[in-house]
Amino acid sequence: MVPSEDAAPRLDVDQILADPGVRIVVCCGAGGVGKTTTAAALALRAAERHGRRTVVLTIDPARRLAQSLGLSELDNTPRQVKGIDVEAVGGELHAMMLDMKRTFDDVVLQHTDPAKAAEIFANPFYQAMSSTFAGTQEYMAMEKLGQLHARGEWDLIVVDTPPSRSALDFLDAPARLSRFLDGRMLRLLLAPDRSGGRSMFSFVTASFGMFSKVVQKVIGAQLLTDLSGFVAALDSMFGGFRQRAEQTYRILQARETAFLLVAAPEPDAVREAAYFAGRLREENMPLAGLVLNRVHEPAAAGLDAAESLAAAERLDGLGDHEAVAEALRAHAELMQLAAREQRVAARFTEAFPAVPAVSVTAQPADVHDVDGLRTIGAAISRP
Repeated sequence: MVPSEDAAPRLDVDQILADPGVRIVVCCGAGGVGKTTTAAALALRAAERHGRRTVVLTIDPARRLAQSLGLSELDNTPRQVKGIDVEAVGGELHAMMLDMKRTFDDVVLQHTDPAKAAEIFANPFYQAMSSTFAGTQEYMAMEKLGQLHARGEWDLIVVDTPPSRSALDFLDAPARLSRFLDGRMLRLLLAPDRSGGRSMFSFVTASFGMFSKVVQKVIGAQLLTDLSGFVAALDSMFGGFRQRAEQTYRILQARETAFLLVAAPEPDAVREAAYFAGRLREENMPLAGLVLNRVHEPAAAGLDAAESLAAAERLDGLGDHEAVAEALRAHAELMQLAAREQRVAARFTEAFPAVPAVSVTAQPADVHDVDGLRTIGAAISRP
């Protein structure tokens, strides 16, 4: 048993999934620790065991979630997962993957008239921003989460975030947007000209003077023109963007949300989890617990590594016991691995002793189907 369970309270995942007051579960952590699988397993368990109408949203572009749920693909619209065992409890499971450009397009369509939307879609700056600009994905994730929450169709929304530093961008999206909208240059560019009430963007000509020349040298005349049209077209929408993002941020701080850190007993993964835990604490966001994946638990934990190696040496001396000696050496290696994992896990639990934790034993193979997800869900939720 890893120190995360000895030194910290036991994480009761079923209590979280069954609680009607919990409407959002956010899974976060480093890459490669089984976060997507954990999110899918939790969503499946919420539907099958607790009868909740659940949707799992992945922001990670990897296709593992679709494959494990038996879907050919995922897109920006929730797709119902068929063939799961919900007849007795009446739950449902839906899955989707964030398409940041389509989400941005949908926001524009919802908050502008068709003519204005067509103007925005044709703008080169918008085309680049909605597809490739850093931070757009995280902000659109906030938009999509806000949309799902506002629709009120789901008992539970499970969010699978990108690797943790990117997930921090997910948390930072509203503040970053506010800084952009309130930035000095943008306020100058949007400030009405005293003489004509026009934005200073309307003076991307010689009359723009020294300010225009400096800006053009920095970012280029064409980009400035594209940005001019983009800001002018979105000017009326900016307040709505910020308001919705800040509202979603408050939802993430509310008691209806539960953050679950997912890690493996590896130094980098545990360090990322601790970093994220500290950040959640700073932001007053509800950290429900730590799921420590891929933990090695020897079957004969009472036989330590030194005893196993000593017994193997004695058998070597007797001869004709090679198989047993090799088994003892393999057990010794597993015990040593488990001890290293305990020391690594202790770095988190010593820093955050009050955070509930649960460990999940390493599986013999990767999870590729619903049965595998059930196994993981049961392991996370075992009493």
